[in-house]
Amino acid sequence: AIFGPMLSPYEYDAIDYTGAKPPSIQHPLGTDELGRDEATRLVYGGRVSLMVGIVVALLSAGIGTLIGMLAGYYGGRDDNILMRFTDMVLALPLLPLLMVAGLIFHDLGWNSLYVIPLILGLLEWMAVARLVRSSFLALREKEFVEAAHAMGASDWRIITQHLLPNSIAPIVVNTTLVVGAAIIIESVLSFLGFGIMPPTPSWGNMLTSAKSTMVMYPWLMWAPGSAIVLTVLSVNFLGDG
Repeated sequence: AIFGPMLSPYEYDAIDYTGAKPPSIQHPLGTDELGRDEATRLVYGGRVSLMVGIVVALLSAGIGTLIGMLAGYYGGRDDNILMRFTDMVLALPLLPLLMVAGLIFHDLGWNSLYVIPLILGLLEWMAVARLVRSSFLALREKEFVEAAHAMGASDWRIITQHLLPNSIAPIVVNTTLVVGAAIIIESVLSFLGFGIMPPTPSWGNMLTSAKSTMVMYPWLMWAPGSAIVLTVLSVNFLGDG
């Protein structure tokens, strides 16, 4: 995804009107129905899909960590308000909401490449918030927190210097899971026609283009489908590690 465009001799939107061709030396993954090089589009689509996954993961991790640590550290009424807000967002139907938002912003002329990661990031932080809250609830009763209080440390110092470093493991694991989930959700949205709009390639809209011709040109389906499966699997293994 990083170096592929520098190595590919083709542009992702360059059209060759000879039509779809099977894999060959000139086109290792073949060409699509418009004659565009499938390997080049897979590389550019990977840039889009991975960007969506990473941006969503970082945004959701930031929001979820902030809400979770405030709720877990202060407890009481603050915890109750923040967790009820979390439950409310958790109850929102994600896919229909994304489809409607995608249509609205597309009609307004907004680029879905930026809108979809933003909306997904604002709707994917709840699991992180719950994990961080539960970790902070347990850690705030430990002796080293009492010692920090006795030495006059501020709440913010205790949160950032003592509690957050001890809660980093579940945050990292969940963030890697969100990367995979975001790639799949973006692919589903693009497959349904509500995600990244052509001619910008993403693995999801490459599958959309392939669904009507997959019997005649099966290589158009296998390349982006395999990329999605292998990438999500790899990210999940990374999180487990």
